[in-house]
Formats: sequence, C-alpha cells, structure tokens
Amino acid sequence: MHRHLDRIKNNMGYSLFALLFLLLVFGLPQPGWSLKTERESPIVRAVRKVSPAVVNISSSYAVRKRANPFSGFGMDPFFEEFFKDFFDPRFESRQESASLGSGVIIDGKRGLILTNAHVIEKASQIKVVLEDEREFDAKIVGADPDSDLAVLQITSPNRLPAIDMGSSDDLMIGETVIAIGNPFGFSHTVTTGVISAVNRSVRSEEMVFHDFIQIDASINPGNSGGPLLNINGDLIGINTAIYAKAQGIGFAIPINKAKKIIADLIQFGEVIQAWIGISVQELDRKLAGYLDVPGKKGVVVKAVESGSPARKAGLQEGDIILAIGSKKIASPRDYWSVKKTYAAGNSVKARIWRDNQIKTISIKSRVFPMERADGLAFRTMGIRVSNITKENRNYYRIRTREGVVIREIARNSRLDRIGARPGDVIRQIDDMTISNTEDFKKAIVKYRQKQSVVILLQRGDQGYYITVKL
Repeated sequence: MHRHLDRIKNNMGYSLFALLFLLLVFGLPQPGWSLKTERESPIVRAVRKVSPAVVNISSSYAVRKRANPFSGFGMDPFFEEFFKDFFDPRFESRQESASLGSGVIIDGKRGLILTNAHVIEKASQIKVVLEDEREFDAKIVGADPDSDLAVLQITSPNRLPAIDMGSSDDLMIGETVIAIGNPFGFSHTVTTGVISAVNRSVRSEEMVFHDFIQIDASINPGNSGGPLLNINGDLIGINTAIYAKAQGIGFAIPINKAKKIIADLIQFGEVIQAWIGISVQELDRKLAGYLDVPGKKGVVVKAVESGSPARKAGLQEGDIILAIGSKKIASPRDYWSVKKTYAAGNSVKARIWRDNQIKTISIKSRVFPMERADGLAFRTMGIRVSNITKENRNYYRIRTREGVVIREIARNSRLDRIGARPGDVIRQIDDMTISNTEDFKKAIVKYRQKQSVVILLQRGDQGYYITVKL
C-alpha cells in the first residue's frame, strides 16, 4: 500500500516538474488571448466578413462655368435675366475636380459595384480601390438620380469578394446596425448605431427622397455609397449623405427598394418607369369635404389615357386616390414619388374613393409605348420634330447633321414664348445626346415625369441651353 502511494507521489512530482518546465520555456499565457476571444463581438465578425467587399471610389469630372458673352456690353438687367438661360458652348471653361465616396461589390464574378449616383455624377473617369490596395478603372453600368443609386463595373482576372444581400422588409426599430465606408482608400471607417425610423422622407437641395432608413449615426460624404449591415453582416441598405443639415443622424436606401432599381440598371442601364396612364391634381379641402373623403386627403384623377393600364383596370376621371399599396397619398408629389418605386410589369394596387365607397383597383403597369412619344412631346413641349434631311438642311440653312429639327411649334407654348422657331435644331435633352428622332422619343419618354428639362438648341452656328417646363 505504501509503495503504491509513493508511486503516485512520484508521478505527481514528475507532472508538476514537466508543467513548470513548459511554463519556463514557453512563458505564461498572455492575458489578452482569452480576452480577445471574449471581445470578438458580432459587430467585429460582421465587419471582418464584409470589409473586403467595401471599396473606395474617386471620380474626376468636368465643371462647366457659363460665361455670358454679352456681359461686357453693359446689358440692361432685363436682358441679363433673359439671357441667363442661354449660353454659347464656345464660352465654356472646364476644370477637373475629384469626388470621393464608397461602394460595395455585389457581384464578384462580374465585378459589379453598388454606390450612390451622386458619388459618380458627371464623372469622366472613375477609379476603384479595394481593401487590398488593388486599383481598377471602372465604367458606369447605369445610374438613377431619382433613387440616388448607381452600378459600376470593374474587370478583374480573379473573382472579387462580394457581399450577401439581406432583407429590409423586416427591420426593427432599435435594431443594431453597422455602417462601413472607405473614404480615403486603403482603410475603412466603421460606425454603429440603431435604427431610429423607417419609411422616412428626406428633402435634399433638389428633390425629396422617400422610404429611407434613419439611423442614429452620421453618414459623411466619404462613407456615402457604402453598405449598411445588420448584426449578421447582411446588406440591408446603402448609406447616403444627401442631407447636409443632418447632425448625429444618417440615412440609408433600403436594399429591397434598391434591388428593383439594380436589376433595371444592370439590364437596361437606366430605370424603366412603370406606366399607369393617369394624371392627378391636388384635392382641395372644400372638395374633400363635399365628397366626404376619409381623412380629407388624397389626389384627384384628372385624366385617364385611352388604352392605358389604368383605363383597362377601370380607373375613372374624378376618382380620389387615397393610397397606393401601403402608402397613403396626400399630394401629387406623394403619388409620383410612390409610383417611381414600381417597375414596369408590377401590379399597382390603388385604394380609391368613389360614390362614397372605398374600392381597391389592381393596375398592371407597363412600359410606356414609344409610339405615344410624339403626341406626348406635343402635349408637354408644344413641338413636333423631324430628322435632318438634305431638303430641310437647305431650306432652314442648318449647319449640322446631328440632332432633330423643329418643324412645328404650338402657339403660346413655352418654346414659342422663349423665341424658338421652326428650323431650330435640338442637339441634347438633359444628359441625352439627340442624333435623330429615335433619340428624341427615348428622351421624351425617359424624362416625361420631370418638372422641367434642359434643351441644347442650335440655330446656325450658335448653341443655347434653355430650361423648358413640362
């Protein structure tokens, strides 16, 4: 028995000696080893997972400075006001500038990058820098200023790291979110916060954006275009720095709203707006009271186009639209903003007030028919155009072969009042170059929902930019 106990003691002594020997040779365990593991929170894991797909974007673009060629002649203020809408392209000066922002790779195989439209606005050259410092030239696949989204593409011999898209339909107020950006290249910035609100409307200097996610973390211009993540590292939104007065708050475009726009940008290079075929007007309080409209808010259907989806669905002039889908409609601006969220081919459910009853009408939207473009141009702009031919070049003494020639102008239309006349040539509408009537039709359809467009009008050797209300 004593011999057995002595053997156990000897074995324990050898074990303790071996342990002490190992500690002396390799040192004591570092306290940070276990603490580092404990500190590795879901946020740390999410950032590590997504960071390789977050990129820096820099763009250079030309800035136009409009010089008034008549400014040295002591022009009367009345004429100064008139000529501010006109300038000769020969009096331009250009200057290169740089814009920095962020983006996120959404397709590693094709090299597709999602960012904000304002980050690459008017860019003539775009550079993309990855986290590993690789640099690529990028091309614009498509951009949509109305949603502030753009898709870029870079070419790499190897598959690029990409992010997994999540869902923004089940967001929770108070949910932890992570915003990542790469404002300077080679390094990321990370901010965390919680979702403060959803379905927010945000007014920028130029327009109103709807259905934004609001978070209690600031988004600066350099982080604009970067991803907003949930705690699992899934993409739930695109951060956007569109509200200059925001302090301590940020906004992001919900990814489910972005998915429809991304698909159109990749397939068509632009967002194909849904055509319903109605025009609406404000519902005044007196009429709302007379018709006993619930909540006294909505818009009046002013006209329904023949053969349109709305006409086929049974919508009538005089109907009051109360809501589209889950969105209440209180003004024409609300109506147009909500309609922009639908893609061509979607079913649009309109809740209307008719004959003292609430009814729901489902409208199957379509792509606007190109054959209606000429009629639309005459209704909105008061002009009819033709391709430039040898005959009308000689007749009007046209000095260019590119563009469309105005052959008819409606009396008292905006262009007529400005002084445009038959024989003038339209070379550009907003950012679209017009070479022929097909280009003209596409531009009319593309910009039909805008309040105004800028037209480059040429007469002889002179070119003038004119703002035309639609």
